[in-house]
Amino acid sequence: MAFSTTYIPYRQTKSFSSIALDYLSAASSIKPFYQQPPTIEGIRQTIKNKAAQFTGRPLLVKELKSRYQSLPSHTAVNDNIELLLKENCFTVCTAHQPNIFTGHLYFVYKILHTIKLCRELKINFPENHFVPVYFMGSEDADLQELGEIMIAGKKYSWHTDQKGAVGRMIIDKPFIQLIDELESQLSVEPFGKEIIQTVRDCYSLGKSIEEATFRFVHHLFGEFGLVILLPDSSILKNAFIPVMERELVHSFSEPLVQKTIRVMPGEYKIQVTGRPINLFYLKDGLRERIEKKGDHYIIANTALQFTESQILIELKENPGRFSPNVILRPLLQEALLPNIVFIGGGAEIAYWLELKNVFEAARIPYPVLLLRNSFAIVPKKIADKILDLDLMPADFFEPELKIINGLVQRRSLKQLSLSNEKLALIKIYDSIRKTAAEIDMSLDRHVWALQSTALNRIALLEKKMLKAEKKKFESEQRQVSKIKDSFFPGGVLQERVENILPYYSRYGKSIIDELLLASTGLQQQFCILTQTH
Repeated sequence: MAFSTTYIPYRQTKSFSSIALDYLSAASSIKPFYQQPPTIEGIRQTIKNKAAQFTGRPLLVKELKSRYQSLPSHTAVNDNIELLLKENCFTVCTAHQPNIFTGHLYFVYKILHTIKLCRELKINFPENHFVPVYFMGSEDADLQELGEIMIAGKKYSWHTDQKGAVGRMIIDKPFIQLIDELESQLSVEPFGKEIIQTVRDCYSLGKSIEEATFRFVHHLFGEFGLVILLPDSSILKNAFIPVMERELVHSFSEPLVQKTIRVMPGEYKIQVTGRPINLFYLKDGLRERIEKKGDHYIIANTALQFTESQILIELKENPGRFSPNVILRPLLQEALLPNIVFIGGGAEIAYWLELKNVFEAARIPYPVLLLRNSFAIVPKKIADKILDLDLMPADFFEPELKIINGLVQRRSLKQLSLSNEKLALIKIYDSIRKTAAEIDMSLDRHVWALQSTALNRIALLEKKMLKAEKKKFESEQRQVSKIKDSFFPGGVLQERVENILPYYSRYGKSIIDELLLASTGLQQQFCILTQTH
């Protein structure tokens, strides 16, 4: 098995927001909203800033060692955890919720990007060490989003009555039945039994989703030294108490986010707006908003309420019961890690760009932001069909109608263009215009109108000729539609729909190796990964 790579600009995919594209191109409109650019020089300055302010290494390493005791040992991970004690060691971090079986493909792409960038930075900064980190957002309560995956066009969903943070939910019999369903589809592939057995080992009855995801991600990426940080921890959140206390008492973050939103260019979609208190109250089976009503703090959709003194005591005694939302979660991440680069998707980059003022107010260094790697995987069967059509994989980022029209025009034995005839017509009307002008100059405009009408009629005839000829290419049109759907299932990028399991079932662990090989560090381009044999 071998793959070739083709890199195209993100803009060419027509699948990324204007704010993400403007960030990639360092547009002047976006520069006020971040600290340092995603360049070697920008990272150099961020290393200096972080080195001067970060003091949490002993706490971080102690917590990591405690968490990793229950996992199979990987030398690369153990070495990286030890490196984090060194003042010249920094992290490259990505974050994601614990979607079952890793969820969409971009979960995998984000992690591989952190690994690849660490290797690239080590070359540019040999005096430093760099550790890739996956920060697990296990406190997310959106089971509908986290509890389903799509494989070969079929949706697999976990149906459970459990509530609250998904990471704390326990794997039950319906979850095991879901694995049984997956096995019936994937076990026929060369590596299907292997990956299903891994899934069963990691997602076993009685484990929490957080623990199962921890094990599964460690199995896939541990050999590359990926360190997984689980922030649902009273010990870690204890270090974040000053920020959470400030949020409870002064609601400091929302006004700063709103200030940024007011000056953001109007063409950018606002990702998050925040709340007066950007914290949830977290217990098993419960993750609800903290709201202030008069002199009391209430927990939405419950009877729980606190006075200010009571909630501050609760915060100090049980910091693990307080869960940052999308506004404060990035601050928790950066407070816990010696982090210099955050790798995220387009929507993540967009909401991080709203947070610079919040970071400054909390006196937490703001990292360099980097748009994650994106891929389209083209299996050999699809690649062969593309070749048979005399097309290239990159062609399928064009509208389907444009692809089909171009194919018909190239393959048809009939003349479908009347460009020569149009040129001849223009010459005739030039002659008519001169003759008419000799009689009356005002007739010139009338002749121009006649020419325009004639050319429009010929253009319409060309379209009808092409439409008639396309009927002879119905088979090719069906092939183009199927190939286009493999690039854009449901009309969106493959990576936003599909899951890693069928690819692992087909190719084995080598698909991870191929993706890592094709991953780029600071180079910002979309990769088409095409199987050649």
